[in-house]
Amino acid sequence: MLTLPHWLYLFGMLLIIGTMLFRKNVVVPAIIMTFLLGVAYTGAITTGVQTVFSASLIAAGELFSIFLIIAVMSALLQGLEAIGANKQMIQPIGKIMINGHISYLIIILVTYIISLFFWPTPAVPLVGALLLPVAIRAGLPPIAGAAAIVLAGQGMALSSDYMIQIAPMLSATAAGVEVQAVADQALILSLLTGITAILLAYLFLKRHIKRKDDRHLTKWMQGVTQIKTDVPVTWKSKLFAFVVPLCFLLVVGYMLYTAFFTNLSLEGGAGAALVGGLALLLLILTSLVHKPKQVFDSVSDHLIDGFLFAFKAMGPVIPIAGFFFLGSSDFSSAILQTDASPAFLFELVSAGQPFIPESGGWTAFGILLIGMITGLDGSGFSGLPLTGALAGALGPVSGMDPVTLAAIGQMGAVWVGGGTLIAWSSLVAVAGVSRVPAQEIVRVCFLPVIIGLIVSTLFAVLFF
Repeated sequence: MLTLPHWLYLFGMLLIIGTMLFRKNVVVPAIIMTFLLGVAYTGAITTGVQTVFSASLIAAGELFSIFLIIAVMSALLQGLEAIGANKQMIQPIGKIMINGHISYLIIILVTYIISLFFWPTPAVPLVGALLLPVAIRAGLPPIAGAAAIVLAGQGMALSSDYMIQIAPMLSATAAGVEVQAVADQALILSLLTGITAILLAYLFLKRHIKRKDDRHLTKWMQGVTQIKTDVPVTWKSKLFAFVVPLCFLLVVGYMLYTAFFTNLSLEGGAGAALVGGLALLLLILTSLVHKPKQVFDSVSDHLIDGFLFAFKAMGPVIPIAGFFFLGSSDFSSAILQTDASPAFLFELVSAGQPFIPESGGWTAFGILLIGMITGLDGSGFSGLPLTGALAGALGPVSGMDPVTLAAIGQMGAVWVGGGTLIAWSSLVAVAGVSRVPAQEIVRVCFLPVIIGLIVSTLFAVLFF
């Protein structure tokens, strides 16, 4: 039974999405709808007021790891700039990334490979620290670099999850089919969606690509640090221009070693922790070599600036994420301060399931839409049990293979919730390293991703 809180949650989703489409900030609508939902569910205005704060608090806790990696990598970048190592570090890569067009392709390839093995979480800071400055210097606008990382990592790699196979396992288990079968079809659909979205985003942004110029990088760095850009080149600059990339390459090598030759697992949060911890140690080492007597103050100042940048850029995401966390049973009880765990989002989706026509094409697009809706909570994987279960139930009556429907639902859920179409997901990490507003990335990726999902779903209906 759908109650008033369910309808308020649905209205809140539509209001926030509509506000984003009109290119307006959605913080105020998110806060107001969180308050109204809290009042409607508990029946108390005071609890509704508390819900506004609790939702933001829960969201901040869930997103803090992303904020932390943004702050740490920004601090390291400032430390490298203080000794002039940042420009020295990008010179060798600059020989390959000779213009913005090639840079776009290289960022996509590197991000996809790392994300396929370890998920996008550790890939974002690595690409952001090593490749993005080179690409911007080569003429690629920051928004194009951000779109490349998002579409290749959070989109194409994560939606198939072909190597780690957490997503296919969730989809296949709920659908009652083989995991590898779902993984194989999801890989094909993810590549179709990704290539389509990547090409369309390139065509949309092509006119903004400029000629190679150091001033692009200088402009991109403005407002993040007060360090002068005319630092002379010394042995310290050359040393850390070699040491920092080498250390991060060793991290990637270690990740590959553990993935193929050991039983250890460094995907997701573990990989990000390794990257972030290394960045902090490199920051201390850089500051120590630069000005040994000021190392304590320098490291602290860089970290403060990093956190200021992270929260200034990403802070508005917190209340937005808080509203959508209300739709998940994993967070709703803590936010509403009740023993019950209402799942407004998934209950709305379940209520709409009977209205899907029992025919192959309509069923496929219905599962895709349901997957996209479940992804609105900012977690690409949380809706997979639902889409998988629906695939298993609707497959026989619609004439579609449940494996195909499960793969389609996985595409919708992960492409949206994994971090390409909503600003309150892991997309905030990309926004942080690229210094582009999260909602601007969403606007650029929206149409390419939607078209890509339609293309891949049509392909699945016709050929699977």
